[in-house]
Amino acid sequence: MKLLRDTWLVFGRQIQLFLRNPVWLIVGVIQPVLYLLLFAPLLKPALGAKTNAEAYQTFVPGLLVMLAIFGALFVGFGLIAELRAGVIERSRVTPVSRLALLLGRSLRDVVSLLAQAVLITVLAIPFGLSVELGDVLLAYLLLGLIAMLCSAVSYAVALKVRSEDALAPLLQTVSQPILLTAGILLPLIFAPAWLKNVAKWNPFSWAVDGVRALFNGHPDVPEVWKSLVILGVLTVLSVLWAARSFAKSVR
Repeated sequence: MKLLRDTWLVFGRQIQLFLRNPVWLIVGVIQPVLYLLLFAPLLKPALGAKTNAEAYQTFVPGLLVMLAIFGALFVGFGLIAELRAGVIERSRVTPVSRLALLLGRSLRDVVSLLAQAVLITVLAIPFGLSVELGDVLLAYLLLGLIAMLCSAVSYAVALKVRSEDALAPLLQTVSQPILLTAGILLPLIFAPAWLKNVAKWNPFSWAVDGVRALFNGHPDVPEVWKSLVILGVLTVLSVLWAARSFAKSVR
């Protein structure tokens, strides 16, 4: 019960700080919107789709996964600023659960991501995107797990390096292979066999397949539950790792 209360307190404060400067929400949406407007129309001939709607059914799920990954993977920069300002140091004298310090922040990141995902989904509807409510809610659950996973990893790494100069190239180096082997922009059905085999070791490739299946009205295919299991396990492990990092930093 104390953990839930502490998490809610930290989450409430983080949301207040976020709402005071909502420009980050707008900035986070600009790039996906540009992809939606300027890149997605090129996919109809590339994918051999009969209609623009069919192309958007394939592209939008990948776009949302990209938004979840990159929107949450770089939140560690804010934590480094808090470390420099002494916010984390002052947490030592409070009785707040060290796990709550992580969960409150990560839940803020999940809420921010889901707000952006809803906006992107709504903007794609005039282009022909169509998805059942139950399927899109399950897809948002997958996106929430991705955001929680990447957020926890970002905070844990930020606590280790404690420098923007080290964090930026490290995350860029890790994120690029993830993006290129996840089939986010184009389905891996067009990839050579060796690239498909590499992609099987990328958990976000499974996530893209699961979200695409949901957006195309196939919630009962194996890709959906496999992606839920894989992301669920990785999210728990990343949260435990990041929580231990917080506990050491605020001990």
